[in-house]
Amino acid sequence: MKRNNKKAIILLSGGLDSATTLAIALKMGFHCYAMTFRYGQRHNIEIDSSRRIAQKMGVIEHRIIDIDLAQFGGSALTDNSINVPMDRAVSGKFNDIPVTYVPARNTIFLSYALAWAEVMGLFDIFIGVNSTDYSGYPDCRSEFVAAFENMANLATAATVEGKGKYTIHTPIINMTKAQIILKGIEIGVDYSLTHSCYCPAENNRPCGHCDSCQLRLKGFAEAGLPDPVKYAD
Repeated sequence: MKRNNKKAIILLSGGLDSATTLAIALKMGFHCYAMTFRYGQRHNIEIDSSRRIAQKMGVIEHRIIDIDLAQFGGSALTDNSINVPMDRAVSGKFNDIPVTYVPARNTIFLSYALAWAEVMGLFDIFIGVNSTDYSGYPDCRSEFVAAFENMANLATAATVEGKGKYTIHTPIINMTKAQIILKGIEIGVDYSLTHSCYCPAENNRPCGHCDSCQLRLKGFAEAGLPDPVKYAD
């Protein structure tokens, strides 16, 4: 099926994974539109990172969407009464779903991207989920992505009318963090622009101790490269 001039929407958090995903989409020849969410996260400094990434990488349009998942809570990222886990041993996967999981977050984000895609008349959506070196989130699995893609192709007027078929692209889903970093370096990602920390210090530098920082540092170490961001410690 012919794509609409190779246009795509990229979910851009401002982190390492989404920046790499954007770079991959650009490398594939897509003209990219980025969508970022201010959803009540304690690490909203990542929104500034998303702006810098979008500007440097030349997205056509960058939309920052305001929603308030903090009104529901249920996550250490949206409820300040729940502590972000620190200094846990990071081996790649966790046995339990951690308290940093935000209920239904990727379902909500992809739904917004789908709505924009239908209005724009495009059928490609990229999301930087990863199921190899990940924090145990159920909405980062390939099963979830396949189910959402199936739903998208049942739920929209564009597909019912035969205008196209939606594809949810997950180019880094089976890569280790080190592989993601090496791929990003190969295609020109500037990781100094990214922010991964769940619990940044007062100067907005990453803490170096939360799960996300630990996974990031582990990835750079395994890639044999220094992390270009400065940590609080």
